[in-house]
Amino acid sequence: MTALDSNWIDALQWPAMVVTVLASWLVASSKSSHRNIGFWVFIGSNLLWITWGIYSNAPALVALQLCLAGMNIRGARKTKDA
Repeated sequence: MTALDSNWIDALQWPAMVVTVLASWLVASSKSSHRNIGFWVFIGSNLLWITWGIYSNAPALVALQLCLAGMNIRGARKTKDA
């Protein structure tokens, strides 16, 4: 991995944080369509965090994000049915 690749992946934690905050905002919405979108945005943040966690050798973070992704998929399905 080149230094440029390393810097890019290291900086990935910031967009991951922003996407996580955006997802939290959407999930807290009173509109079910926004909540549903929020769960899928959370899944995007899970993927970003997993990528960063693998690069950073943070297996607990990767495991946490996999668990949270499962809960977000469940939430998206339940919101869609509501």
